[in-house]
Amino acid sequence: MRASRALAVTATAFAAVGLAAPMAVATNGPVNVAVNPQAVHQGGTLKVTAQGCGHGGKVWSNAFPTTTLSPGDGTNYAHARVRDNTTPGQYHLSVKCSDNDRIATHKFTVLAGNGAQGGLGGTMGPSSVEMQVGGGLVAAAAVGGAVFLVRRRRTSHAAF
Repeated sequence: MRASRALAVTATAFAAVGLAAPMAVATNGPVNVAVNPQAVHQGGTLKVTAQGCGHGGKVWSNAFPTTTLSPGDGTNYAHARVRDNTTPGQYHLSVKCSDNDRIATHKFTVLAGNGAQGGLGGTMGPSSVEMQVGGGLVAAAAVGGAVFLVRRRRTSHAAF
């Protein structure tokens, strides 16, 4: 009697684990979709994050081409570059997991212009106007120094 009871309990435990495993792998679709930054200039890049897409997925919008959502447990992400010619205004993006038919959406804003070109200061050379002004200042300093030295010599010889 005890052996049959132990066998029944063991079989029930294995059945419960066996049925629960496929459920643990399946996802309920994308949740907690977020966009950073919320407002981006034309030609700028958005970082889209979502949860619940263990096998990855895709992100799409009218403002940028379809982008792949990274696979993995926890938070999934994608980087999307907004087209340069996108009309400024409000847009929606859609997120769909590879293993689920659910679609989640999120709003973001496209701003006019290309924004600040930050970080280019060290990589851009001086313009021709800046070079001419700098050359003129160096020449003026050289002439002024020469005049000062010549006048100083004359006054020191007159004292002897």
